[in-house]
Amino acid sequence: MTTVLAGGVGAARLLRGMVRAVPARKVTAIVNTADDVMLHGLSVSPDLDTVTYTLAEAINPDTGWGLVDESWQAMDTLERLGSPTWFRLGDRDLGTHLHRTGRLADGVGLTEITAEIAHAWGVQVRLLPMTEDRVATMVTLANNNGVEQSSVGDEIGFQDYFVKLGHDVDISAVRFAGIADASPGPGVLEAINSATAVVIAPSNPIVSIGPIIAVPGIGAALANRRADVVAVSPIVNGAALKGPAERMLRELGHEPSVIGVARLYRDFAATLVVDIADADLASGVEAEGMTCVVTPTVMTDLNVATNLCQTILSPRLRLTQY
Repeated sequence: MTTVLAGGVGAARLLRGMVRAVPARKVTAIVNTADDVMLHGLSVSPDLDTVTYTLAEAINPDTGWGLVDESWQAMDTLERLGSPTWFRLGDRDLGTHLHRTGRLADGVGLTEITAEIAHAWGVQVRLLPMTEDRVATMVTLANNNGVEQSSVGDEIGFQDYFVKLGHDVDISAVRFAGIADASPGPGVLEAINSATAVVIAPSNPIVSIGPIIAVPGIGAALANRRADVVAVSPIVNGAALKGPAERMLRELGHEPSVIGVARLYRDFAATLVVDIADADLASGVEAEGMTCVVTPTVMTDLNVATNLCQTILSPRLRLTQY
C-alpha cells in the first residue's frame, strides 16, 4: 500500500501517475483540508475536489481546478444580485458542494462524504481528509504592496490571499487556526503506519503539506516512518511550477530552493526527489541529512508522472547523474 500526502494541483498530477504505477485500490491520499472555505452557504473543499476531478479525468485542463466543459449561469446570477464572485464555482461543480453541505448538515463525517463523492466519480484511490475538525489556514499581510495600507498586518483567510488577491502580496506569517484541537481523520494514522511507502507530493510545503503534518499525531507518525517517507520537491530551479510556494518560502524566511525544502522535511522524510535542473544542489540536500534522488519531476504529461512515481516507489532509490 502507498500513502500520499496531498495538496491540490501538483499532488493530483502525481496521483494520476501513481495509479498507473500501482493499482489505484492500493493507493491512499491524505488530503489537506485547511484550504476549505464556506462560500454562499456551501462547504467547499478545493484540494479534495481537485484530486477527485483529476483522478476522474474530469478536471479542467486549462486551469487545473474545476470541471471541464463547465457553465457559469449560477455565478452570472450571483453577480447580477451583487454577491461576490471572485471565487468561481461552476454549475456542475456546485452539485458537489451542495451534496457535501447537505450531508454535513445531516451529521455525516467529511471522510464518509468524500468517499461518496469519489465513488460517484469512479475514483478508486482512497481519499482521506487530513481531519474532520475545522482547521483554517490564515495569512498575515506584510506590507501594502497592492493592498490598502490599513490592511497591513491583518490576518486573512487563505482563499482571500490565494484567489481574491491572486497571492500577489507579501506576507509575514501563516498559522493554522484550530490545529491544536484537531485530530487526524478516520483512517489517517492507519494509512501512514501500515503503508509500504509514504510519499509527500510536490505540493506547497507551507500551506498544503504543512497543515497535514501539523495535525497532532500525524507529524509523529511520519517521523516514526521516516526511512520509508519520500518527498518530491515542488521547487524546481528555484521556482514553483504553479502557485506561490517559492514566494511564501522566501517571505517566511526559508531558502526558496530544494535545500530549503529539505530543511522543512528532513525530520519526516529520509529521501527528497528533485528535478534534474537541481542536480547541482544534490550534495546540499544530502548535507541536510536526506538522500537525494535526481530525476525528471516536471509532469508535462502522464508518462513523466508515471515514470516519476515508478522512481519514487523503487526499492533501491539512488542518486541518478545526468
